[in-house]
Amino acid sequence: MIDYLRQLDLGDYIGSYDPRDVVVFTDSGYDNKKIETAIANKGWHFIIALGKTRSVKSATLALTTPQSKQWCHIATFFRHHRWLKWQTIRIPTHGTKRKRMECRARDTIGYLRYVGQVQLVCSELRKRPDGRRKYFACNDMRVTARQIILGYRLRWAIELFHKTVKQHLGFEDVATHGFDSVMSHVHWVYCSYILLHLSPPGVSAQVKSLGDTQRQLQHVLANNEKRRVLQKLTQIGGVQRYKDELRQALAAA
Repeated sequence: MIDYLRQLDLGDYIGSYDPRDVVVFTDSGYDNKKIETAIANKGWHFIIALGKTRSVKSATLALTTPQSKQWCHIATFFRHHRWLKWQTIRIPTHGTKRKRMECRARDTIGYLRYVGQVQLVCSELRKRPDGRRKYFACNDMRVTARQIILGYRLRWAIELFHKTVKQHLGFEDVATHGFDSVMSHVHWVYCSYILLHLSPPGVSAQVKSLGDTQRQLQHVLANNEKRRVLQKLTQIGGVQRYKDELRQALAAA
């Protein structure tokens, strides 16, 4: 993964771009100092969910606290910083009723061990205070805690995408061992996903489910084959030509 990030040239995919416009979202499973450093070294920004035991330290207490006591787990860090004020953040949901999810957050400037200075955010749902808290780190000092949480919220669309391609496009059906072969498989799955969302001819543009799109496309292709056969059978000598075609197909099988 580290080598892939280092060698990745986004210009091959999206053309020229400003590295400062790139934001990488990851869950806590990718909370790794080497991954975070590789992202920062490319001039990109990241919003990463941190594990509870990730070591951080305060930017304001670094000069007055012995270095041996500066670093602590992020969960402990925010317990020691209860003086930070909570702010309410309302997040729009994707439902049809236009409901808003309310959470509250604390944020401050700190240091992520082995990575550097970041914004640190502690967030929890208002209806479940002191319940399941999430911790974030962002290396863009210009954004607010609300923007960090909203940005991470966008990452959920990636989870839905992975669920869809696993169910319908064989994303998990990789029978190879080499990383290059796995990457090729992933690219083919992505291409299939993009093409199926371009509303193929004969498929209604109002169909949003990938499964429904596949079924409609199969129906269209089946109808096209029927029309081709009927057209051939109505031509002069068409019956014999179709019989010859079937014989060739059976011989090839």
